Amino acid sequence: MRFAFYVLFFFPVSLWGQTVCSLESREKLDALLQEISQKETKGEPVATLAVTIGQSLLGVPYVEKTLELPGEEKLVINLTGLDCTTYLETVVALAKISQRAEPSYEAFEKELEHLRYRRGRRDGYSSRLHYFSDWIYQNAQKGILTDITEQIGGSIYPNQPTFMSENPKYYPQLSNPEFIAEIKVSESEIAKRTYYYIPKAEVESLEKNIRPGDLIAITTPLKNLDVVHVGFAVVQNGRIHLMHASTGSMKVEISARPLSEYLLANKSQSGIMVCRLSD
Repeated sequence: MRFAFYVLFFFPVSLWGQTVCSLESREKLDALLQEISQKETKGEPVATLAVTIGQSLLGVPYVEKTLELPGEEKLVINLTGLDCTTYLETVVALAKISQRAEPSYEAFEKELEHLRYRRGRRDGYSSRLHYFSDWIYQNAQKGILTDITEQIGGSIYPNQPTFMSENPKYYPQLSNPEFIAEIKVSESEIAKRTYYYIPKAEVESLEKNIRPGDLIAITTPLKNLDVVHVGFAVVQNGRIHLMHASTGSMKVEISARPLSEYLLANKSQSGIMVCRLSD
């Protein structure tokens, strides 16, 4: 039984760029693409599409470490289980290709790789954007988004993450010393940049500047980490809430409490970075 499950889950149904996608994930993705193609989405703002598509994935189970497969780095597509980052990447990739005349599996594949990897190209484990603050910077460079945190009232965020290089035991691929050295280079590059955040005590007063579909990256008081959670801003009853893959409910959900209250209830969260998707 275990062998049969392994084959079903990991068998690559697409070999473009060594992509791994289970049959169940492929069926779910094809159904989403079919639904998108039947709607008039061309010309719709990408943020609006992100909210709509993100809502279509509500209830999908939270599953972590789906990208951590043994061997050579592969592009993993998994719509049957999502963590906060893979949920956000999946939704953004689908929203981006929805603006095109004929969204396709191949287009999604290429868009996901473009988002997930440095310079938009999968080139080994270290090319994946492991730190989300780096993900923000690199995707801003690609023209996919703008970090608007400073613009809407943010303060300087001391950002010098070293968690991965200091804790290789948590990452099987970091048994390779070359990868640790490459991760240290990435950490050094992040530390040289200037980042901003909105402290959680100020989120309620500044949430009027946040729009539905903005990307929310939640920061931490821990000095060796940058971002501990991500999701999308949505509006409910006139307040900003978080649409995310939650470790609390273990599924994709919209937070019951407004974002500012959600943050205040979590000691491991210090504030937010806010990014706006580009059309």
